[in-house]
Amino acid sequence: MSLLELKNVYKIYGELHALNDVNLKVEKGEWISIMGPSGSGKSTMMNIIGCMDKPTKGQVLIDGVDISKESSKNLTTIRRDKIGLIFQQFHLVNYLTAVENVMLAQYYHSIPDEKEALEALERVGLADRAKHLPSQLSGGEQQRVCVARALINYPEIILADEPTGNLDEANEETVVDLFHKLHDEGTTLIVVTHDPEVAEVAQRQLVLRNGRISKEVVNDHFTGKIRFTD
Repeated sequence: MSLLELKNVYKIYGELHALNDVNLKVEKGEWISIMGPSGSGKSTMMNIIGCMDKPTKGQVLIDGVDISKESSKNLTTIRRDKIGLIFQQFHLVNYLTAVENVMLAQYYHSIPDEKEALEALERVGLADRAKHLPSQLSGGEQQRVCVARALINYPEIILADEPTGNLDEANEETVVDLFHKLHDEGTTLIVVTHDPEVAEVAQRQLVLRNGRISKEVVNDHFTGKIRFTD
């Protein structure tokens, strides 16, 4: 059984078909990237996979559970327990330290534990910055705090929306290397990106157009390492 499966998924807003008969299987431990122009359906797909919305038609299965039939309350529980979210905009609370921002995710899952939050920061190489405020961190460091926050509840899927969009080349490479480490640990990664160099790092690359998967490329030379071109 696949960890995630979309079966004949549609999302319709009035006359707009944001998703049109999308079919997708993601296996446990797989790393896929999703590309496509603005308006192609990427954000809609991410919202549905992330249990923040439900399809108009079709099935979305996570661990065999059809989330399209679940209540909003149950969707919140599934998202909290199974999915770690990373955004282009960091969404850090500016008056909380790095470790406190990571601990925030635990408030909705379990009792906040500073030791676990510190361990999550250590996983992303930021243990020495735990007591720093977001304003005292670089963009790359802030994004790594977001990764630690996504990891704190041990999700089965990391869902990242343009995670390198606000980063320079050096910090982009750092974040991609971190994804490689997480993949080696068995984490399932789904990354939406406009950057072909980031997309090409993944095992599979999907291209969305007009709400459909128009292209799928399997990376036969998968290394998980980014290669920048001049």
